[in-house]
Amino acid sequence: MEPTQESVPDGGAAPADPVAPAPARTRQTLPPKGACWYCDKPLDNVRRFCDKECADAFDEEKEYTR
Repeated sequence: MEPTQESVPDGGAAPADPVAPAPARTRQTLPPKGACWYCDKPLDNVRRFCDKECADAFDEEKEYTR
């Protein structure tokens, strides 16, 4: 019996990994605006959400409204 070889694409490289990098979370791409993006509570000019609950609720809402 003769050994068989698996087909390898030209160049000898292995096929590219089909897993794409994870997309950036939407809330991390939001610019700070001086208020919570979810509940509009006033904040400093650095923070985007007043607490983790608002940040998580924002993510959940964005997931359902896609």
